[in-house]
Amino acid sequence: AILAWLAIGALGLVRPRDLRFISRALFPVGAAVALALAIVAGYAIGAPPAAIVLPLGLPDLPFHLRIDARSAVFLLLLGGATVAISLFSAGYFRASEGTAPGTVCFQYHAFLAAMALVLVADDAYVFMVAWETMALASFFLVTTDHRLPEIRRAGFLYLLIAHVGALAILLCFGVLQGGSGDYTFGSMRSLTLTGAWPTAAFFLALAGFGAKAGLLPLHIWLPEAHPAAPSPVSALMSGVMLKTAIYGLLRVTFDLLHAQLWWWGVVALALGLATALFGVVFAAVQSDMKRLPAYTSIENIGII
Repeated sequence: AILAWLAIGALGLVRPRDLRFISRALFPVGAAVALALAIVAGYAIGAPPAAIVLPLGLPDLPFHLRIDARSAVFLLLLGGATVAISLFSAGYFRASEGTAPGTVCFQYHAFLAAMALVLVADDAYVFMVAWETMALASFFLVTTDHRLPEIRRAGFLYLLIAHVGALAILLCFGVLQGGSGDYTFGSMRSLTLTGAWPTAAFFLALAGFGAKAGLLPLHIWLPEAHPAAPSPVSALMSGVMLKTAIYGLLRVTFDLLHAQLWWWGVVALALGLATALFGVVFAAVQSDMKRLPAYTSIENIGII
């Protein structure tokens, strides 16, 4: 699915102004790939974990990929949501927008491929490569109509918060490897951190993934990016991208960390409650239909 989406995006760059080809061929094929991914992910939920090492990346750090029940659930969400969003996108994008349709097609499918790669990454290196690719692709999608200054400002704010979060996640992986120098998730699973290190890893993960998810006080990009982004992009960001942050937090807390302290849950509950109340209060007074999903997304993330 990852390779297919990248190939579809590349075809969009070959004929960037051919709206008929992009809308009637590429986006529907992308939806078909998403449907296939959802079906395979559904079967993978009940199957034992499967792993593979690809000869890509750095010389001593190839790409480690793994699918288990946790990642399969989120892949099912990605595939199922993308089927509908891609079909809607086929009739949505126009040649008159600031970015050529073929370029939007490439950014859109690179965004999908990056999210899928995040969900199957089994080492810190490939996870961060996929995470940053996801952030950059979604930044360019948010700023599709880049001729407007307010859209450029919204895109810059989103990219800023995304990189603050990515730095926290990178530091979290640095703590989780425990000085071993091995950044594979398999190695992190085998280590047991002691002292204050598990707490440091948890709160770095909460800050890093919370910035992407829209937790208070790092939610500020959501109400700005949603009105700026095209509607299919808003749907992907709310429906899937924010949930990849939830996936990352679950992966770190319940898979890579062997210690869970009760008061971590109290902090998470307090942040979630504050985020949910903030989101629902601001959603109730919105008259802008594109800001409304942003605040309801903040509320939903707080509940989750």
